[in-house]
Amino acid sequence: MDIKNAQLVVDNWIKTHGVRYFNELTNMAQLTEEVGEVARIIARRYGEQSEKESDKDKDLGEELADVMFVVLCLANQTGIDLQRAFDQKMDKKTKRDHDRHHNNKKLK
Repeated sequence: MDIKNAQLVVDNWIKTHGVRYFNELTNMAQLTEEVGEVARIIARRYGEQSEKESDKDKDLGEELADVMFVVLCLANQTGIDLQRAFDQKMDKKTKRDHDRHHNNKKLK
């Protein structure tokens, strides 16, 4: 599914099941919360912190999907065509960073 369709799916879900979008500030707070859950899994599973028993069943994919959902909500409610913005960002990064990372001695 492309980003444009994902935005439509989220919008339809909100209209069918969610009554309305939370306001932008609430969604920003939710996004922060969801990113924190991703950070907790990464820090404990892949970082140096030990993983608590209660964290072992956490699904990183599900938490990343939560982040995506809220990002799509924010894009929808602020009128952002995220597909267009993402495509432009990838084009910009490709032009700007074409040789940059290949020439980074720290990455060799």
